[in-house]
Amino acid sequence: MITLTPAYGRDYKSQKEVKADWKNGKDFIIADIVHPYSGKPCSIRDVDSLGGKVMIRFNKNTKIVAV
Repeated sequence: MITLTPAYGRDYKSQKEVKADWKNGKDFIIADIVHPYSGKPCSIRDVDSLGGKVMIRFNKNTKIVAV
């Protein structure tokens, strides 16, 4: 499992918004301190190389959604 946060100062109020931007290829930041690429941007195009389930934090990092 890998955790991501929105890139470039974006934030979301709903899971629907997060999933829409993920499916549209927007960038997110790897926010997993044990991941070798922590802090680097990624998108749905990189999901095969990330490995495992992808979770995205939103709403000022107070909520999380699986994509």
